[in-house]
Amino acid sequence: MAFLERFILTARAPNGRKPANHRLVLDGIFWIARTGAPWRDLPEELG
Repeated sequence: MAFLERFILTARAPNGRKPANHRLVLDGIFWIARTGAPWRDLPEELG
């Protein structure tokens, strides 16, 4: 998990946008990979 930690930490984007919740993005990717479901079926709580 130490490898993923740098992706989870939020940082302000160079264009000034608010930081994204990278943990939520990774959780969504892992859910898709685990279930094999299409992206449109991603639960709302995962973004």
